[in-house]
Amino acid sequence: MSKDLGRELKELIIESLDLEDVTPEDIDDDEPLFVDGLGLDSIDALELGMQIQKKYNLKLDANNEANKQHFASVNALRRFIESQQAT
Repeated sequence: MSKDLGRELKELIIESLDLEDVTPEDIDDDEPLFVDGLGLDSIDALELGMQIQKKYNLKLDANNEANKQHFASVNALRRFIESQQAT
């Protein structure tokens, strides 16, 4: 479990989505990123997905139902990236 990747993801979320007055410490690792929790929407999901693909050199299929699970929280996103980088 990489603490650094979790923090890096929080910073990426804040920077790529221009979240003002939000710090990495404000984002709980298990808090939902969409609707409840951080309150992101589908436009945010697209932007965040593009940034993650670019930064971590991953391919995301926009029609993949598993994306909802991958983007559920910072921890879920971290696990997904780690699993993709391991293959």
